[in-house]
Amino acid sequence: MEFYKINSTNHLRDFIDIGCDEIGAKIMAKKAKLHMLYIKDIHFAAANILKQDALSIGAELVVPQGTIIGQNKYVNAILIGNSKHFEILSKKELIQPFGLKELAKNLLSFTKENKNNIKIMGVVNINEDSFVSSSRAKSTKDALNKIETMISDGADIIDIGAASSRPGSDILEANIELDRVKNLLDEIKKASLYKKAIFSIDSFNEKVVDYALNCGFKIANDITGLSNENIAKIASNYNASVVIMHMQGNQKTMQLDPKYEDVILEIDEFFSSRIQIAQKYNIKEIILDVGIGFGKKLEHNLKLIKHLDSFRHFGYELLVGASRKSMINDIIPTPIQERLSGTLTLHLEAIKNGASIIRCHDVKEHFQAIKVLQKLQKI
Repeated sequence: MEFYKINSTNHLRDFIDIGCDEIGAKIMAKKAKLHMLYIKDIHFAAANILKQDALSIGAELVVPQGTIIGQNKYVNAILIGNSKHFEILSKKELIQPFGLKELAKNLLSFTKENKNNIKIMGVVNINEDSFVSSSRAKSTKDALNKIETMISDGADIIDIGAASSRPGSDILEANIELDRVKNLLDEIKKASLYKKAIFSIDSFNEKVVDYALNCGFKIANDITGLSNENIAKIASNYNASVVIMHMQGNQKTMQLDPKYEDVILEIDEFFSSRIQIAQKYNIKEIILDVGIGFGKKLEHNLKLIKHLDSFRHFGYELLVGASRKSMINDIIPTPIQERLSGTLTLHLEAIKNGASIIRCHDVKEHFQAIKVLQKLQKI
């Protein structure tokens, strides 16, 4: 007999490869996927009930010392178990008090497999002040060339913006923004480029969003996260998708010492409220963006990428855009033009943790890196 340890996220394939039938493999796969769920402010009585139920099936609940005697009325805890454990607990806790019924209703949403195809969103800016100079188009012709190159290099989505949203930038007047991008939008429509890739408009300007969607664009990428409900209304009129991005404050003030009690929970609550706005206007396709670098310090950005999987319980695709951002410079001082390596590291980690759309400036390099990662994940 010989043996070795396997390291794989594709457990179903592993089991089938050794000869297990598909039905059995699906059962075993639930037992092979480990989950850790952070639970904040759970009543100590609920924690004790949940701990006993978890232990009875081979799972675990980590709680602070003194929880068993009610030293503190509310505590934080971490539930550890595989998909099968969460499935059992989602039924057991339905009859329990102290808020456990609500936990039970949501447990299974944290075990969903990410079956979305990975898509690359290439960035083209029609302005002179976006922080990555290579993304700036000097003219409509230059922008069209960049778009064609990105599509050829593997971009699935092209994100076009005429107003910089870098930290400290001024909010552009609506008419100026439309004037900057109008010619390009007309040319995209005229050449039917939207048949070659999905086009996204990076704007929270009603006029710009409406004009772009009328030119064949399919995504309204709103960095204000539908703070203006009219953006949702316009998107709905065109049956378009929306990107709901989180930003603390606005682009002028967002990086002035941002603070969170818990960045994951606060953004989760933000998404929950803004998704309701999108659903109010019957928007079917919603994309969630945690807003890397938008009102976040380094530790916030890193935590969001590391725990990105937490937001998949909403059931929508997750977008991450860390391309060449200052968080890389915060880790190791590096000029913008030399941050590709750091960008790829962050984006590949984001994909591992549930992202399915990567917004970037370097399409060709990302296409190669993602193909290699996907090949590794299939082995």
